[in-house]
Amino acid sequence: MELSNEIILRPRFKFNVNEPNEDLLTLFEDSGKKQKNFIVTRVDDHVFIKIPKDKQHFWSPQLHLEINEDYDKKELSTIYGLFGPNPTVWTMFMFFHFVVAGFFIGFAIWAYVNWSLESSYAIQLFTTLLMVVIWFALYFSGRIGKKAGMSQMHELHHFMRDTLRSKDIHAI
Repeated sequence: MELSNEIILRPRFKFNVNEPNEDLLTLFEDSGKKQKNFIVTRVDDHVFIKIPKDKQHFWSPQLHLEINEDYDKKELSTIYGLFGPNPTVWTMFMFFHFVVAGFFIGFAIWAYVNWSLESSYAIQLFTTLLMVVIWFALYFSGRIGKKAGMSQMHELHHFMRDTLRSKDIHAI
């Protein structure tokens, strides 16, 4: 089932190239050293492309590329890309989601127990509904953040594309 990008907070992509993965990884390392507009970091088969600190804002994205070699044909590579916020921001958002989910479940159980004991459960029910509102607020703030970082996301994508085109590499 195909998902629309309208509901995805961290867009992903995948394509194949007619180059060995080590050549591509070296290409990104070298292009990162030749310019100052992006910070390019390589760890094994992973390349992280980030916005420099002086241009970053809270919602600044980063591009994570995983460049794997094809097991059958060593001259082919698959590039997996993932746009996302700074890992610290993403971890904070996930933490907030889990806390809200935990409170939602806890207060819902507490409201049910009070209801079954025929005791007052208005505060627990209100808090449970408040958690739903907070959950939506977290989701929409993530969407707003994605929109705020959209121009930088395009810059990261163009850098990746231009780096690949610099060696005349085309996706299959």
